[in-house]
Amino acid sequence: MEPTIYQRCTGNQPEYVYQKETGQSEFKWMRKYGSAWRVRGCMGEDRLMVADPQAFQYILLTSGYNFPKSPDASHSLRMLTGDGIGSTEGEIHRRQRKVMATAFSVSHLKALLPQFHVIASKLAQKWKDEITTDRTNEPILNVSEWFERAALDIIGEAGFDFDFGALDNSHNPVTRMYSSLFVDSLYHSPLDALFKSFWRYLPKPVLDLFVYLPRREYRRFRNYLGGIREVSRGIVRRSMIKGDGRDIMSVLLRANDSEDPQTRLSDSEVVDQIGTLLLAGHDTSATSLTWFFWELAKHPESAHEIREEIAAVRARIGARDFSITDLEGMSAMLAALKESMRLHPIVWQRSRVAAQDDVIPLAFPITTKSGKQISMIPVRKGTHIDVSFCSYNRLLDVWGEDADKWNPERFHQVNKRNRSLWDYSEISGGVRGCLGWRFAIIEMQSQETRIIRKPLVVMVPMVEGRRHPWMGLKVKCLN
Repeated sequence: MEPTIYQRCTGNQPEYVYQKETGQSEFKWMRKYGSAWRVRGCMGEDRLMVADPQAFQYILLTSGYNFPKSPDASHSLRMLTGDGIGSTEGEIHRRQRKVMATAFSVSHLKALLPQFHVIASKLAQKWKDEITTDRTNEPILNVSEWFERAALDIIGEAGFDFDFGALDNSHNPVTRMYSSLFVDSLYHSPLDALFKSFWRYLPKPVLDLFVYLPRREYRRFRNYLGGIREVSRGIVRRSMIKGDGRDIMSVLLRANDSEDPQTRLSDSEVVDQIGTLLLAGHDTSATSLTWFFWELAKHPESAHEIREEIAAVRARIGARDFSITDLEGMSAMLAALKESMRLHPIVWQRSRVAAQDDVIPLAFPITTKSGKQISMIPVRKGTHIDVSFCSYNRLLDVWGEDADKWNPERFHQVNKRNRSLWDYSEISGGVRGCLGWRFAIIEMQSQETRIIRKPLVVMVPMVEGRRHPWMGLKVKCLN
């Protein structure tokens, strides 16, 4: 059948950008073509999609700054975070990352862990209260919303010594800012991809005006950025008045005392880092926990193993609370968390652009149309590359024949291949890897130790017809 004008204009992009289930198209292509393949972008553009571990390492780490974000991805993020670390490139990104790294050291996380435990215990008590006041003693809770509220309180307390009160009040101003923030991004017309494909040709001052376009999505972003900047300025003022503190903002401000402009952030950059941390810290850990408990609800044997592990560590340490060493030693919990994040990656892909002619190495050779096997892919300057984490996480060459199935045991069998996969995952790998990935893992483990040993979750997913994040799980208390 001859392709329609619409199909010629949009290429394959609607197939994988606006698919019903993340990865449906990519998994099909990966099984047919291997760990790298070509897709058609808008207006006939050739794009490279990779799911290969060595290609990941080269694009994200070895030559990370030679593969900046694509203009549409970078500016879409800039609409939300301003000049935060997520939207900057090159030397500006290097400088921001160097300054901010001090706030995420292991020693600093140890000081924050008690705050994680306090909020995690509060969340577990909130669930218990919901259970005891329900007639059936088995209420269906939207755990996604609860985890979002807990995450906001944790990033507020640990990040800025600021109490958002989200667990006590689901209608507080900051929570409302995040409500439905990305609804229009998920449900808008595929023609939006065609519109954004032209952004690469436009100068930054023109792109900055797009936030004023009369569309609901851009209006949401504009209102959010203005509101979160006002909140952030208040946090900075409060931190400066208070002085010394253990929260991330206090550490950041101390590190920013340098008189050398090359080793500090501007005032506007500090404000936008707060918005970036709030957005990243609020959404990622909450969504990861939602999928984690969904998987445990489907696999009670894993929940039982983790519960036994928590009880054993509790019996060994006595009355004191779990330390980072205790959490890192819970191998069953960590394996299940990694397996959940493998099956449900928070960032399903990243878009990069080759800044120069280059050659991308592959760990697993692919076969070209002509039948030739290659282990290196030459790319021209300007080539768009989609780094597909969701495909990588289902790659049979790495994970084996059960790549589509739940099997936390695979992480107990550490070898070089799957170890490297975890090290260069969507949250921790590369020069643009998430600075707060260890913060997020410990935050999630803290909540897991509170919830798994008290409430028991039984899967009753309820998502049909809902436009907001929703994961309904039936919850009851263990005797």
